[in-house]
Amino acid sequence: MLYTVKEEEAGERLDTVLARVADVSRSAVVKWLEASLVSVEGKKATKSLLLEAGDVLHYQEPTPVPLEATAENIPLSIVYEDDALLVINKPSGMVVHPAAGVTHGTLVNALLYHCKDSLSGVNGVLRPGIVHRIDKDTSGLLVVAKTDTAHRYLAAQLEDHSLYREYHAILVGTPKEDKKTVSLPIGRHPVDRKRMAVILDGRSNARDAITHYEVLEKFNGFSYVKLRLQTGRTHQIRVHMSALGHPLMGDTVYGGGNTPWEKRHAALLDGQMLHAKQITFRHPSGEEMTFSTPLPDNFQRALAILRAEAEKG
Repeated sequence: MLYTVKEEEAGERLDTVLARVADVSRSAVVKWLEASLVSVEGKKATKSLLLEAGDVLHYQEPTPVPLEATAENIPLSIVYEDDALLVINKPSGMVVHPAAGVTHGTLVNALLYHCKDSLSGVNGVLRPGIVHRIDKDTSGLLVVAKTDTAHRYLAAQLEDHSLYREYHAILVGTPKEDKKTVSLPIGRHPVDRKRMAVILDGRSNARDAITHYEVLEKFNGFSYVKLRLQTGRTHQIRVHMSALGHPLMGDTVYGGGNTPWEKRHAALLDGQMLHAKQITFRHPSGEEMTFSTPLPDNFQRALAILRAEAEKG
């Protein structure tokens, strides 16, 4: 791959620029350099090389070595299943698919046991059947494809935004507007590569992100909201709400978890208070299908406490 250094990037280090362009960590860039997968103006370079405007970077991402995803007998909450797809109610705390450092106990491990060979292969050996995902500490609904045809059919609905995904959350504080569309581009955080962030400087790793929210209830210091994803960027709801100054209750990664109430009820919280409550899509048969699931018990208990406190004033 080729990249030409922009005027505004002149004077920046090679590892900084390439990490941003390729959307990887600086440590990954260092490994690429050590493997001779990066050159500047056709020559080998060091990570600390200061770039000049117009410099041409040539880089090649190493071929990924797939991990083995194994079948595991893990109970699943299956809301619906037929020969084409499943709808799963994922609990908070479960990772969707294996990755470096997490190879067991994921939704994919459970699906491989339940479905045997009946999962789509569109997303490869590590993500069989996975059309979309939700974060580890987010609970709720996601649809899983059992055939390649179903996978492509559902993926097309994600692409044209016709697959409806409704989330419910508890926010720290209350947004100024009861109903709003948030349109802020999201990309990898420039310093902490494990986080995402709103990126407004036009960097290449930022992608358009749109979230619609509506405040359902207001409490003392918190609010209960309904959200709809138009796009589906990594950590999108968490990043957008944090950018508005109202992080999700319990979301210590993006600014939540710091209020006295949250600290007092820490045992009740299980990561961020975010639940994928409803999903609507067209089945490959052409039928429109809608599924909804109740809020988790700890989410309902948190709301009950907030309502009781609000009544007391």
